[in-house]
Amino acid sequence: MAHDYTEQDKDHLLNIPSTKSYPKLSVRRLSRRADTGDTILSNLSFDVFPGAVVGIIGPSGSGKSTLLRALNRLWEPPAQTIFLDGQDVTKLDVIALRRRVGMLFQTPCLFEGTVSDNVRYGPKLRGKTLEDGEVLALLQQADLDSSFADKPVHGLSVGQSQRVALARTLANRPEVLLLDEPTSSLDPVSTQNIEASLLKLCKDKSLTLVLVSHSINQVQRMADVVFLLVNGQIVEIVTPGELENASHPLARQFLDAS
Repeated sequence: MAHDYTEQDKDHLLNIPSTKSYPKLSVRRLSRRADTGDTILSNLSFDVFPGAVVGIIGPSGSGKSTLLRALNRLWEPPAQTIFLDGQDVTKLDVIALRRRVGMLFQTPCLFEGTVSDNVRYGPKLRGKTLEDGEVLALLQQADLDSSFADKPVHGLSVGQSQRVALARTLANRPEVLLLDEPTSSLDPVSTQNIEASLLKLCKDKSLTLVLVSHSINQVQRMADVVFLLVNGQIVEIVTPGELENASHPLARQFLDAS
């Protein structure tokens, strides 16, 4: 059933035009404090619709990665604060949730074996064996050619490892993909190719992206809407074209320094 939202809930909602009226992700009054008592996230509320690309930017320590990790329970959010297709994520099986809401980290972590072994790993856990052609198609989406399929992962560069990690994540056919500085170790051409592949998946498969990036240019290229996160609060929600006109003083200071 759909979650009933109050008018107060809607104060900071993100409304992205969509052919589907139902949010893919909903966050309601999400907060987190450090063990020291300092605020990491403060009363965040927003919606993200299917196929949207949300960019999250802000100063270091503003809570960007903490927010991202809450969305697939890499830390356990309070009940009734995060919803996937209207369901409280804390009530879902966490492994099943992380297949549906995949995450690509800044630093790749691959399993021992070949590139193909890594790409096949997730489906294999569900009893599905990927055909060679399916593996190659996933590598192509991650900007790797077929010659990488049988290569051992221990000989790969950081950038190549990151692209294998992306192909492995996509093999689970996630509905939402969380990206934490996903192209920071890639060269400009590979970055452009990865961005193009991800945007194509958004268009063709309604893949929903939530992207944390220190690159203002990347956010402007990819995002439908941008959250400016400062001191654990979303201080502005703007389109990429409006980013230069952000008015919040701390957001302005961050943008001027970028």
